[in-house]
Amino acid sequence: MEESAEKPKAVKGVQAERIKREDLGIEDRRKHEGRKATPLKSHAKETGAHHRVYRFRFYPSEAQAEQLGKTFGACRWVYNEGLSLRSGAWEQHRVSVGFAETCRALTGWKQAEERAWLKEVSSTVLQQALRHLDQAFTRFFKGMAKYPKRRKKQRSRDAATYVRTGFRWVEDPERPGTGLITLAKQSEPLDVRWSRALPAGAVPVRLSVTRDRAGRYFVSVLVEERMADLPAVFLPGSQEPKAVGLDLGLASLVTLDDGTKLDHPRLLKRYAEKLARLQQELHKKVRGSKNRAKVKQKIARLYALISDVRRDMLDQFTTRQVRENQVLVVEDLSIVTLLRPARGKGRRRKAKLSRAIIDAGWGELLRQLRYKCEWYGRTLVVVDRFFPSTRRCSACHVKGPKLDVSVRQWTCAECGAVHDRDVNAAANLRDEGMRLYGLVASALPPDRKPPAVIKASELEACLLAA
Repeated sequence: MEESAEKPKAVKGVQAERIKREDLGIEDRRKHEGRKATPLKSHAKETGAHHRVYRFRFYPSEAQAEQLGKTFGACRWVYNEGLSLRSGAWEQHRVSVGFAETCRALTGWKQAEERAWLKEVSSTVLQQALRHLDQAFTRFFKGMAKYPKRRKKQRSRDAATYVRTGFRWVEDPERPGTGLITLAKQSEPLDVRWSRALPAGAVPVRLSVTRDRAGRYFVSVLVEERMADLPAVFLPGSQEPKAVGLDLGLASLVTLDDGTKLDHPRLLKRYAEKLARLQQELHKKVRGSKNRAKVKQKIARLYALISDVRRDMLDQFTTRQVRENQVLVVEDLSIVTLLRPARGKGRRRKAKLSRAIIDAGWGELLRQLRYKCEWYGRTLVVVDRFFPSTRRCSACHVKGPKLDVSVRQWTCAECGAVHDRDVNAAANLRDEGMRLYGLVASALPPDRKPPAVIKASELEACLLAA
């Protein structure tokens, strides 16, 4: 039996500092040399406050658009250069390079004559690009994501993050919640379309400026906001919280336990012919030509329309459900597993099914329910994915045989009740969700509210925390 090769050890101490200085070009820390290095702390929210993002569209002038284009490119270059530095330092020298070292390397990059264009961009924005790289490595080391990849101009999103020192905010006294936003390295404020007002008196914590593939510019404003809980909703004549079961599907996007159904918009299918026609037109254009760029812009605008319509529909639906119900119950769906590509026989049918799941936006719907329940004092109960919501009779609770996807109605062999497949599943989810909610609520002290999210897979931990 061959001996297993030992893993190379990381280089630390004085030798690591020498390698960073001589081989990697990372200067020693000069500022505050007598002080110990302390990790940067994230912005702490005040008690009872939530971080909320308001997104607005703005229309930059030619000078602003040119400067933002330079900013997007510089952020992308710094991210890739930091990734190469950290990867090369470990692969070639077994030296670990962190956020502080990449920031010192950034200073050296800006001093080089061939990279003088980096000085045309705010240093805080470039440091935030390195901060995002550090967060990507942190998620990788925790097993939450894959190894960071290089950002490409044609595929990665154009984005730049401005911290509080990278922009100037002046609130309009006549219209509280709106005002003037001036970014670093720019002399004029942005022409923002204030579709709604920020909380009066709130100072933005951070800004994110993005440009989508359709050429639209957006600014996302992060503020701290104290959000009051909505009034509790009880069943008529009782103190039992009103609950709703939501069954996610493809025949109907969402089915409620009272029989109400939200139709699947099937936006990709609706615009399939137009998308196909534009894709064929794109294929005929010469690569690198202006006509090809125009067709790509049309395709991007169509996809942006589809995304906006889907998001707006889900936003209205989830807000209405959160306002009308105290407890919302859904099933724990493994969307990543459902989207795995099939091999061999039936792969075309599986591809159509995956396309329909993507078009439905289940992940976005669950995300909106989660954060809205946390904001407004509601409870989202996530039932275990192996709970037989479809096969169990909601009247007598007897579990029947497996049902094919094509079966939309079935009759219980025990009590004879006729069930709509989706309505029966929603009713079973509501009952199971209320059982889990009751277990957690009974374990809590009288003065404490149930948590915003209760997952069946984490029920024991939730009961211990109570």
